[in-house]
Amino acid sequence: MSQAKIGPIRTYIRDISELPSYLKRLWLHLKPVRRTQVFLLMGLMVAVSAAEVISIGAILSFLAVLTDPGRTFHHPRLQFLWELTGIQSPEQMVLPMTIAFACAALVTGGARLLFLWANTRLCNAIGADLAYDVYRRTLFQPYFVHVGRNSSEVATATSKAKGLVNQTISPLLTIFGSLCVIVSIVSFLVTIDPVVSLSAVAGFSTIYFVIAIFSKNSLDTNGRILARELTRATQTMSEGLGGIRDILLDGSQDFYSGIFRTSDRRLNRANANATFLAGTPRFAIEAVAMVLLAGFAYALTRSPGGLNQHIPLLGAMALGAQRILPVMQATFVSWTNVKISQSTMREVLGFLDQPLPAYATEPPPIPMAFKDRITLDHIGFRYSEEGPWVLRDVTMEIPHGSRVGIVGITGSGKSTLLDILLALLVPTEGRLLVDGVTIDSTTMRAWQANVAHVPQMIYLSDTSIAENIAFGVPADQIDMDRVKRAASQAQISSHIETLQAGYQTFVGERGIRLSGGQRQRIGIARALYKQASVIVFDEATSALDNETEQAVMEAIEGLGKDLTILMIAHRLSTVKNCDQVIELGAGQIRRAGKYEELFAAHN
Repeated sequence: MSQAKIGPIRTYIRDISELPSYLKRLWLHLKPVRRTQVFLLMGLMVAVSAAEVISIGAILSFLAVLTDPGRTFHHPRLQFLWELTGIQSPEQMVLPMTIAFACAALVTGGARLLFLWANTRLCNAIGADLAYDVYRRTLFQPYFVHVGRNSSEVATATSKAKGLVNQTISPLLTIFGSLCVIVSIVSFLVTIDPVVSLSAVAGFSTIYFVIAIFSKNSLDTNGRILARELTRATQTMSEGLGGIRDILLDGSQDFYSGIFRTSDRRLNRANANATFLAGTPRFAIEAVAMVLLAGFAYALTRSPGGLNQHIPLLGAMALGAQRILPVMQATFVSWTNVKISQSTMREVLGFLDQPLPAYATEPPPIPMAFKDRITLDHIGFRYSEEGPWVLRDVTMEIPHGSRVGIVGITGSGKSTLLDILLALLVPTEGRLLVDGVTIDSTTMRAWQANVAHVPQMIYLSDTSIAENIAFGVPADQIDMDRVKRAASQAQISSHIETLQAGYQTFVGERGIRLSGGQRQRIGIARALYKQASVIVFDEATSALDNETEQAVMEAIEGLGKDLTILMIAHRLSTVKNCDQVIELGAGQIRRAGKYEELFAAHN
């Protein structure tokens, strides 16, 4: 046999061998209770298979009684049954056998419904678990991971995790259940006519196997397209809605719509191709089955006794075929789903395999005490070993209760320095110390519990003002006195109290119903609600007009002297009242001192 002929088979076997490693990784991510439930469901599948055999046996017996009751009544092996039930004539068998057949049919139908209910519930529960695990593990990843990742990838991964249940887990369970049914029914039919039964099953299996081999490449391609284009379509939609103001102003709706349409068309075409490939064998198999059944019926007419004597046998074979063919088709469809989902499974497993830090399972830390000073000791940082140094040999001290301003041109390293102070980034060189204690993986969470951050763009969820101030706290656990106190300190309480719903007023998506100054004040109130000792303002007023900035700065300057405030700014006026001003340039401290000393020319 030539290499070209055996190539598809070798590729098929190689791809099948890769699947167990993916499934093993996926299995390890299931909760122990879900694994137990999977085994219970598999046991239920075996019971359903037994019920299928019982139903076929019942139809065989029922037809035998209807066509030739005398022969059944005088069968030597059944005499004990008639003695046990008190049946004394062939006519008395008809009603009990009819009832028995009806009961068998009801039991089989009930078993199928029970399996459908259990399978649906379990698969949906597993999908919810996987989506939660993807999202949770992603939230626990270090900050530098999030910086290098598009948020739409995570949003798509959670939906793909849920879809993986219908594309992988449920199909695999279906394959197992189908094999149980096929083995059970074929075993029963073999006792009736081994040659016809085994020949038919072998022929059907060969057709499915050949189609599976030659459709593999197409299924793999469609799977990659589905995984890629679903992410791209989600990303395009997210970017379009996120920049809706600019899109409306620029009239670029058709541009973004066109990108979405292209991805969506590829997505739908791949789905259509996969559906076609999955349904292809059905029609060929049904035609072959009808031919075989007709041939079997003809052979029975030529046998001694004619067709009438063999009607129960023909009925049993027909019912067996009627059960097996849909099951074989379901097995093939399930296999195509598993093949198509391999690219998606690989992507989802990448998210599920994300390591969780040790503190993920620990209770919230007690905030680290801060009484003396923060020290940056010869700090250096770069994002990779090959990358340039963003910060180099930065050494400074921030006394408790002081106001420190950090200025510099874009690219000078201000944001990176801020992230190190917040323990979001780990210095490549040097140390960050708080009261002499090094901030590392063991002390990071305790330090972050004592630090609050007010960015330039405050993230506000479409919930109430109170929930946005107590950000991340369940609504029923919010301390309203603390919320009002924080709002008062941030000089936003007077505005909130004029609103009809007060602190329960919804702010709209991204706080669209609030002005820029109001959003910043809510950001300050959020930091104060946290009761942190250190508040970092990252260009918190750079997007505001001069009048609004002055009002917000008054709110900041009115905060207690027990708070340590770090202000990163572009505008020199923002840091005018700071105790100390640090000017960064090219990742190093260029100058440090009082505002009047450094920028006398600006006064």
